[in-house]
Amino acid sequence: MERQQIRPAVASDVPAVKAVTDAAYRPYVARIGVVPQPMEADHAADVAAGKVFVTDRPGGGVAGLVVVEARRDHLFLDSIAVHPDAHGGGVGRRLLRFVDAHARALGLPEVRLYTNAMMWENREIYPKYGYEVVERRVDGPYDRVHYRKRLL
Repeated sequence: MERQQIRPAVASDVPAVKAVTDAAYRPYVARIGVVPQPMEADHAADVAAGKVFVTDRPGGGVAGLVVVEARRDHLFLDSIAVHPDAHGGGVGRRLLRFVDAHARALGLPEVRLYTNAMMWENREIYPKYGYEVVERRVDGPYDRVHYRKRLL
């Protein structure tokens, strides 16, 4: 399979960004009892702000994406979404490696993220990629586990 590049999203990607995000997070709605925050994001604003990076499917269409934000002392990984049809193809792994490389390119020493405590699949995956739990805290209706990965 041809390895797909990760590129900044453009305005014409917004419908696909929403569709992939919704498809990736929809299964969690019933489990956590609330709509996951990425499903309610302003995708157009995030794309316009340069926060969204996508990887395309062979033959066209978005397979996965990340939403990141450079902060003073870290890169915040706000969302990672892989379309369910693309699971098992290494898309998530490539996106996580991209996030590390992007943070390094910006001179930032770590990546931070959080996931809902009920998204246990994520809680198994992130430590495999070098993330450590920093804290667990309730933010409004969300029970979140916060992670960091030191890069430098």
